[in-house]
Amino acid sequence: MSEEENDISQAVPEATPAVHRERKPVAQQSSGFITRLRQFLHDTRAEMRRVSWPTATEVRNTTIITLIAVIFFALYLFGVDRVWAFAIEHLRTWLGG
Repeated sequence: MSEEENDISQAVPEATPAVHRERKPVAQQSSGFITRLRQFLHDTRAEMRRVSWPTATEVRNTTIITLIAVIFFALYLFGVDRVWAFAIEHLRTWLGG
């Protein structure tokens, strides 16, 4: 073997052993599901209390900004489309198509 082959074989990590988990009986899983569901709902409610909700003024202002941006880009794309349609149509007539 050459030095390159030795370097490459040393760079490959050894395989790690697989982790095996023990499964709980079905009866314990169903009670665990109810417990986990209750904990999830409790955590969700607690997290929703910590959310920083925007004020009505902030919602109104961001909605107005969004609508203005949508209208602007709609008009811009309409104009670009009309210019390209005009150019292509005149190009077709000029080329005799």
